Amino acid sequence: MDRLCWPALLIICTALIAACKPAPDAAPGALATEAAAVEQTGSPSAAEAVAFVAEAEEELSRLGQANERMTWVLRNFITEDTELLAAKTAEAFTAAQVEFAVKAASLNDVEGLDYDTRRKLNFLRSGTVMPAPGDVAKVAEQAEIGAKLSGLFGQGSYCREEGNCLALGELEEIMAHSRDPEQLLEAWEGWRTVSPPMKELYARQVELANQGATELGYDNLGTMWRSGYDMDPADFPAELDRLWGQVRPLYEALHCHVRARLGEYYGSGAVPQDGPIPAHLLGNMWAQNWENIYDLVGPEATAAAYDLSAILNEQGFDAIGMVKTAEAFFSSLGFEELPETFWERSLFVKPADRDVLCHPSAWDIDEKEDLRIKMCIDVNEEDFNTIHHELGHNYYQRAYNQESFLYRTGANSGFHEAVGDTLSLSITPRYLARIGLLDEVPDASGDLGLLMKQALVKIAFLPFGLMVDQWRWKVFAGEVSAQEYNDLWWQLRKQYQGVAAPGERPAGAFDPGAKYHVPTNVSYTRYFLAHILQFQFHRSLCEIAGNEGPVHRCSIYASPEAGGRLNAMLEKGRSRPWPEALEAMTGTSEMDATAMLDYFAPLQEWLDEQNAGRECGW
Repeated sequence: MDRLCWPALLIICTALIAACKPAPDAAPGALATEAAAVEQTGSPSAAEAVAFVAEAEEELSRLGQANERMTWVLRNFITEDTELLAAKTAEAFTAAQVEFAVKAASLNDVEGLDYDTRRKLNFLRSGTVMPAPGDVAKVAEQAEIGAKLSGLFGQGSYCREEGNCLALGELEEIMAHSRDPEQLLEAWEGWRTVSPPMKELYARQVELANQGATELGYDNLGTMWRSGYDMDPADFPAELDRLWGQVRPLYEALHCHVRARLGEYYGSGAVPQDGPIPAHLLGNMWAQNWENIYDLVGPEATAAAYDLSAILNEQGFDAIGMVKTAEAFFSSLGFEELPETFWERSLFVKPADRDVLCHPSAWDIDEKEDLRIKMCIDVNEEDFNTIHHELGHNYYQRAYNQESFLYRTGANSGFHEAVGDTLSLSITPRYLARIGLLDEVPDASGDLGLLMKQALVKIAFLPFGLMVDQWRWKVFAGEVSAQEYNDLWWQLRKQYQGVAAPGERPAGAFDPGAKYHVPTNVSYTRYFLAHILQFQFHRSLCEIAGNEGPVHRCSIYASPEAGGRLNAMLEKGRSRPWPEALEAMTGTSEMDATAMLDYFAPLQEWLDEQNAGRECGW
């Protein structure tokens, strides 16, 4: 789990950061007293900065563990009381974070600092998501805005008429399964009726957060968000575009084929064959993945060579058996078995007597050995893959547990998710045969369908994963006014995705607000990076494991050599710049999206054959 401001706690982060800044007319507090002392004694010294970082890490570790435990209780025993208790511990943790952020900003110009102190000061300074300006009235205003935005999304629904309303989950079901274009259009437009009231609130929130970021030493909030990537924040968008440029030909081939098949199904009048695809026809409320239209666009006469869900049930697997199998995967790579407390304290099956949050997650309660997962496991292929993914987080958490508090996380925001997905990529027929779930490795006849299903999730997501923060960074930099927010959103969606709104959008529309991560201020770049990095990790580990076949059929199961190289990266945590962590495993310090091209090479060849004679691009 992300340590610095979870999405559910963003409102608290917003409200408290300015509370830690002495307002111009406020009575002197602790920080004001410190400032007066510095004025009397001169600028702070390097020794004072070192002492401050040590104190901050000790306090954040103590409060963070308390917060982690209380959040665990809340997620597993959802009551009004646990919500209140969790809010209190979160408030104490976040108050410390934001106070330390302000103090770290005041030490930014101290000279003669060692590497670790400078690095940790930067992490402390940029650890809040939506900083508020140092004005009591603006603190209250920003907290109120955050609550309203969260509430507008969380309580949003589309009402055809009074008493006939559909929540987001119901609308998503329509988007996933309906093939009626009018019904799809109604669901798509209906959900976007929740976001227009957000636009002016969001614009004001950006204005306030930019002021807060400026007070922490950044020129705007986008620069602050990009400052955690071990490179010049101004250069980071270009690095993302470089990665996108590497994989764009594969995406364009997939787009061309999907557009053609949708045109055959819905007619070229509904899906013009020389332009972007209408967003409501791609099987997902945000057109961020296209897996739900596989039946319309997948290869004909090809199917998976096995039904893993059926096999697991036939062999009598239960939740514990599935987790034990995943643990054995990591043991085969040379990792130690999970501690006994993992089995005693994790949640594997949905309790019958209480409400729990079933969304799968991995936890490191004490940041040492109290590792857990929380997941309501069903015996099926999806959960089998997810368990391997979540344990990837746990083994990453344990690998860096000897580092100090601020280094106990992924090398950058994309690494943790990428590690989990990397291990899931090794769940191949070869792996399943080696552990006795298949009698033999199937031939390659079913590979094309499996690759297409993966591409509709992994490849289709990439441009959306990239453009969400590209939009935000332009907004944060003041490049567009609130009245231009929606136009910019669809310009970028067309530019990157080749996707368009189904029709002209109303003047007051605020379609970005219909995506959870925008009104709740959750960075999206991590997901783009994770999709790129997982294939780079997988290709390198397969090479280390001595794989000689296609990379999409490779599993690193039972390769201690691959496990050793993986651990060399994991154990660094965030102690070194991410290029060094990347090089420790892959041998290169540069992110490389060509691994995706290698993985999907058979699909690329098939797509090129299908697209012969078609007009591709938009």
